[in-house]
Amino acid sequence: MSRIAACFQALQAQGKTALIPYVTAGDPHPSITVPLMHQMVEAGASIIELGVPFSDPMADGPTIQLAHERSLVHNTSLTDILAMVKEFRQTNQTTPVVLMGYLNPIEMMGYEAFAKAAQAAGVDGVLTVDLPPEEGKEVLPLFKTHGLDPIFLVAPTTPAHRMQAIAEAASGFIYYVSLKGVTGANTLDTAEVAARLKQMREYTQLPLGVGFGIKDAATAKAVGQVADAVVVGSALIKQVEATPDDHTAIIKNISGLLASMRSALDA
Repeated sequence: MSRIAACFQALQAQGKTALIPYVTAGDPHPSITVPLMHQMVEAGASIIELGVPFSDPMADGPTIQLAHERSLVHNTSLTDILAMVKEFRQTNQTTPVVLMGYLNPIEMMGYEAFAKAAQAAGVDGVLTVDLPPEEGKEVLPLFKTHGLDPIFLVAPTTPAHRMQAIAEAASGFIYYVSLKGVTGANTLDTAEVAARLKQMREYTQLPLGVGFGIKDAATAKAVGQVADAVVVGSALIKQVEATPDDHTAIIKNISGLLASMRSALDA
């Protein structure tokens, strides 16, 4: 059983919702990433989503775009990020790690080389924003061969036949984008999210995570009542943006926000 499947199975047995924080690797400096990962687990993170910085992050709003830019100032590469995961695994063998990013860095490394290196480092899943199932005939089998769950996005505008195709290609969990637009945008409608998740469950038994628009403990709790997982990104990155030169404050503030969300989900 994969780490992701084991994580969701354990949470389900406890009647809990997964809390999945997203941070951009190397933001604001590569040295903070591994300590931050550990502190997020201490604060209640179930799975860590580690953003791979890219120069054209098309699905991300201004907050996360700037996080990518801050990381790329230090030339943070995919190889560097795999080394971060390997370092994290030296003392944490249980918390799943998902890499979220775009196809270009993986193509540059080579599909098979990446899959082998990611498995060796201890990566559990890959969410590649610009890799739809139809384009994954070469890379998805390699991911699965090397124990990497391919995770896909479903949008509010995704028709039923696309949901089915995504469900057939996915493993680990499926990520429902709760809003039209980019990360960090607008205000979510929990009733609409619930209706879409109900529709998605007609096509899959995989856990369903919801992200885009989770800003605080209240929105995390509301979404957690209908989803298997709550994904939070921009709200955490804003803590980096507020004090980019104070790594201690960043870790403290992100951990505090996550802890409040974990408490709200468990209440």
